[in-house]
Amino acid sequence: MNSGEIARLAGVSVRTLRHYHQVGVLPEPHRRANGYREYTVRDLILLLRVRRLTEIGVALDEIPALLKSAERADSVLAQLDAELATQIARLTARRDVIARLRAAGASPDTPPDLAGLLGAHDPAGVPPAVLAQDRDLSILLHHMLDEDGRRELRDLYASLNRPELLAEMYALTARFAALDAETPEREREELLSAYGHMFARVFADGYPAIDAPQVDSLFADYQDAAFNDTQRAFLARAVREFLGADGKAPEETETPRS
Repeated sequence: MNSGEIARLAGVSVRTLRHYHQVGVLPEPHRRANGYREYTVRDLILLLRVRRLTEIGVALDEIPALLKSAERADSVLAQLDAELATQIARLTARRDVIARLRAAGASPDTPPDLAGLLGAHDPAGVPPAVLAQDRDLSILLHHMLDEDGRRELRDLYASLNRPELLAEMYALTARFAALDAETPEREREELLSAYGHMFARVFADGYPAIDAPQVDSLFADYQDAAFNDTQRAFLARAVREFLGADGKAPEETETPRS
């Protein structure tokens, strides 16, 4: 048999056959006078054994020793079984995540525990760019938090997704998106007061204990690039008004006066 014939009979490609020779899994067969390899039925049987081992996941560098001695068979199979169990668990977890995202109609890049909460609505009147900014910051914050912080964040989004708050929240978001140097001072004051009233209801039971190292500086970097001067000034004032000068939530939240 030549290379093409034995490859066809074994169900592998000629390229795979040559690779097995290169890495030493298959010994070189006898060559004819013209230099072409001449394979026998024993070579075919060996090739079939190699193919079977690779199909169950045995690494190529393990195959020569395994073919020479069956003593290692049990340990090799046990290792393969453990590796497959780990892969199955990982794939099952991945499928569970995909199922949650699909059920919630969420984007594939949404953190699973925020599925159904982050970007679950498509509000009218809010520019897509602003919604994208909110999403960016939420993904960044989720990544920087530990498990306790992520639970607090999830609870926060759950409270914000209450039907009675959604319309108001999106209306305020649209007004924030419209802020610029031409925005009258009265509108800025009214918007700040409106945010204060909404936060007072959302955080009636206290501010969530969300603490993430480096988040403040990362958020500041993002805001520098994403928001105009008026919006950044508004956010800085909101932080002072609602969280205090040190950026930490006060023990009792006071609603700013209109």
